[in-house]
Amino acid sequence: MSALVAVVPVRAGVVPAGGPEAIAEASGRAIVIGSGAAQATDDLTEAREVTVVDVNVSDPQIWGRLAAEVLTQLGSTDSVVVPASPDGRDLAPHLALALGVDLLSGATEVSPTRVRVARRGGLAIAEHRPSGRFVATLQPGVRGVDSSSTAATVSTVDVSAPASSPAVVSHDVLPPDVSTMDLAEAPRIVGGGAGLTDAERFTQLAEFARAIDASMGVTRVITDRGWAPHQRQIGTTGIVVDPTLYLAFGISGAVQHTSGLGQPDHIISVNTDAHCPMMQMADLAIVSDANAVLDELAALLSKDSAS
Repeated sequence: MSALVAVVPVRAGVVPAGGPEAIAEASGRAIVIGSGAAQATDDLTEAREVTVVDVNVSDPQIWGRLAAEVLTQLGSTDSVVVPASPDGRDLAPHLALALGVDLLSGATEVSPTRVRVARRGGLAIAEHRPSGRFVATLQPGVRGVDSSSTAATVSTVDVSAPASSPAVVSHDVLPPDVSTMDLAEAPRIVGGGAGLTDAERFTQLAEFARAIDASMGVTRVITDRGWAPHQRQIGTTGIVVDPTLYLAFGISGAVQHTSGLGQPDHIISVNTDAHCPMMQMADLAIVSDANAVLDELAALLSKDSAS
């Protein structure tokens, strides 16, 4: 039976969202490819066996072809897990094509014999039983990361980028707009729930989020009311996220929401109910009306911008 290996694309030594989880899903085995790939291994505490492919290119088509070449050089017939980050989603189909195998996108769980894939915006899970090798993209935030107790074994494979012109040429990489970026990629999220009183509160929440370089997320009850679009919904029926900082305004913490939060490094919750689940999860719990706190924060930001 074949095993799994993660293929993780990096730019300037930065591991993408979901990269550590993809490696953990592959039991610590990984191929790290891209610019600064060697540098990126310093952050992969969950890895136990890493192959470094340090190439100064940023085209997913070339990454896919080179990753397939490296897998062939290593004699690997393993199935591949790729993080479903923007680069990972671009890389995966090129890698699947180069290997001549099936692609399963948006997985929540991957094993050599079973892949569970989210469908209909997370409302349904389709289970696949592959009979052979495959490539799967794993959604960021769907599983934890287990750090390895021993240092990873790191090896380097030298490859040359193809001389032919790539299908896509990257001229520059611009920082994301926090108000529109994919929530799954957002490092800071300001969330709003039923404790905020009306649709105008979410316009205010979005402005506050933008002011602190964060993205706005909401609970399902808010999208059901039409106060925010579905792509802002966090949870098992929305977007699975894994921010470093999560600020929750008026969110009680229903399991459908909290199970989609991943493992934030820091949680701050504002709620009148000191005993609700979100307050129990918080590193800092503020017992107060979320609407009043949001007004105070808006006033402080307005004062700072005027001075």
